Amino acid sequence: MRPPVALITGCSSGIGRELALAFSRSGYRVWGTVRRETDQQALRDTNIRSVILDVQNHQAFDALAEQIASLEGRVDVLINNAGIGIMGPLLDLPAERLQQQFIVNCAAPISLTRSLLPLLRQSQGLVINIGSVSGYLTTPFAGAYCASKAALHALSDALRLELAPLGVRVMQVQPGAIASQFGASSSQAAEQLIREDSPWWPFREGIRARANASQDQPTPATQLAQAVLKASQQATPPAVLRIGNGSWALPWIARWVPRALRDLLLRRHFGL
Repeated sequence: MRPPVALITGCSSGIGRELALAFSRSGYRVWGTVRRETDQQALRDTNIRSVILDVQNHQAFDALAEQIASLEGRVDVLINNAGIGIMGPLLDLPAERLQQQFIVNCAAPISLTRSLLPLLRQSQGLVINIGSVSGYLTTPFAGAYCASKAALHALSDALRLELAPLGVRVMQVQPGAIASQFGASSSQAAEQLIREDSPWWPFREGIRARANASQDQPTPATQLAQAVLKASQQATPPAVLRIGNGSWALPWIARWVPRALRDLLLRRHFGL
């Protein structure tokens, strides 16, 4: 029998790279997408087939699906991992950056799943969307990111219900703090928004703290990758998988701590 096939987006580093390695070592033929040719260095000397794909270019999804259909004839697992975190005060975000946050984190997973649906139906495959506990606990200076992950959770719930009669399963992964380049990328993006003429200039250290929050006592990405692999191989994968530092505590706080107290704690933590 031919080995199962997995397509994983955002494999340049961190979570995506470890997911690609874990599935490849488990016997999957892995297609891992990266944004640039230089990013392919991360997957060199592996059995993973690296493909350049900008998830903001939805027109490229159908071409990728046709390429996989021609060479593999199936997709057993699709992991929508590629994502960005745009940090900073909401009212300082240019409209195009706000749109980019939702295009990458919400629209791209749906569009790519649509392109791969015939292959997923054929293999009765599994779609895995990488969300975040930030979709439960909204914090200052990460409103756009938190909203995009909350939206992805809702989209995943709807997708799970709608794909069930077609034989395709859907699992959400809601990580806490995971060791990756996410904090560095978010910090770099936040620095571009911090400026002296902003009303939030006095709170710039809070902005920086939020941009780096994902690296607060992070769980190794290898641990997350192994948990996702194990869950994906269950006869009935869980609808939601939480892994990583804070992945249970933060949703608990969002649900049970009174809003007024929660707001007070968050404002103090981020210097507001």
